[in-house]
Amino acid sequence: MIHRIQFEQWVPVPIEKVFLFFATPNNLPRIMPPETGTRLAALKLAPPPGNPAGLAAVPNRDSLAGAGSEIVTSFRPLTFLPFRTQWIALITEFEWNHHFADIQKTGPFKRFKHRHEFSAETRDGASGTTVRDVIEYDPGFGVLGDLAQRLFIASSLKQTFQYRQKMLEKLLV
Repeated sequence: MIHRIQFEQWVPVPIEKVFLFFATPNNLPRIMPPETGTRLAALKLAPPPGNPAGLAAVPNRDSLAGAGSEIVTSFRPLTFLPFRTQWIALITEFEWNHHFADIQKTGPFKRFKHRHEFSAETRDGASGTTVRDVIEYDPGFGVLGDLAQRLFIASSLKQTFQYRQKMLEKLLV
């Protein structure tokens, strides 16, 4: 069964800076809960297309993940157990300062798609960026997957993104 979950956060940081942060895979372990032990195992980066409007050049362009990039991470899916698993994400979409999307190529889910959306927004007179994460996933495994979804998958995703939101403010603001 396919599940859909969405998270949203506003930060008082320009969209260009926020987008570059997320498009840089080396930042991923920095925004994952420490108990997951997330680390980058391998990167196969494809450069993003062109440059964003208004910029002649993008700093550290070689470290960005455009469409076609593969990001391999290793992590503990159940933090109370010592075993690790691997996740291979494939970037399938990339539009400067608007969105990028990835799918799970290999990992613990039957299907997992994550769309990262960015929009410039002013709140209380302050300019900033709204970061929206839209996730569609299917745990697989039939009835067992549905049980896992109810018992810990949904709450684990929620905790992961709550942690990420706290860290994003610390790292960017």
